[in-house]
Amino acid sequence: MLGPRRPRAPREADCFDTLRTTAHVVVYSDAEPVATARLLMPNAEVAAFADTLVGLDIEKKLDLSELLAPGRVFAETTRYCATQRSPHSTALRLQAGLYRESRRRGVTHWIAAANMETDSQEEADLYYQAAARRGWVSERFRVRTREFPPPPTQPLAPRLTPEQRARARQGQLESLRMPRIVSLFADKMGARFIGPPHFDPAFNRFTVPLVAALDAIPQRTLDLFAALDADAA
Repeated sequence: MLGPRRPRAPREADCFDTLRTTAHVVVYSDAEPVATARLLMPNAEVAAFADTLVGLDIEKKLDLSELLAPGRVFAETTRYCATQRSPHSTALRLQAGLYRESRRRGVTHWIAAANMETDSQEEADLYYQAAARRGWVSERFRVRTREFPPPPTQPLAPRLTPEQRARARQGQLESLRMPRIVSLFADKMGARFIGPPHFDPAFNRFTVPLVAALDAIPQRTLDLFAALDADAA
């Protein structure tokens, strides 16, 4: 996804990684690390330096001014990564770790730009329509997307087959399989879309902004988190 922009060392890091307000959650299978994600907390120093409201990395993509309110503590969940051979429960364990750390730090809401796994404008729009059909678009929160370069005229990484696109164009959206990370956030964590998709040139894919209220995470997911804790004990 990084294309020709390879890092000079076998690490892809940025200035947020070493902040005291940043937490890195790592999932292990025995002694082997198999997945990770990053939790960014508000940072006043970053906000002052970058002239943003909260000091989160996502503010270079989104204007968060309409989200902020007393009692709301937003943290950005980002840089989800897992090995191809990771166990089936890895994604759930990663979310459980993020949830526990977020509660410990007083977070009330997660915000993220979820990867839609396509560089096609049409496909991203169809996914958004399918999300609205499923009730995954927020009626409470909205954000404005900052300006981005346009996507490629001819998509290089479409996700749907011509037959799937044709059915979706005809309004048959119920069977449209949503991108994995979007489905994980929306179905398992209760996250909701808070703006339309936009093309992110850093990763050459469309992303969609999401917010999840930690108090609104479905009980069935919290029960799974509790089961993981019981297994670990």
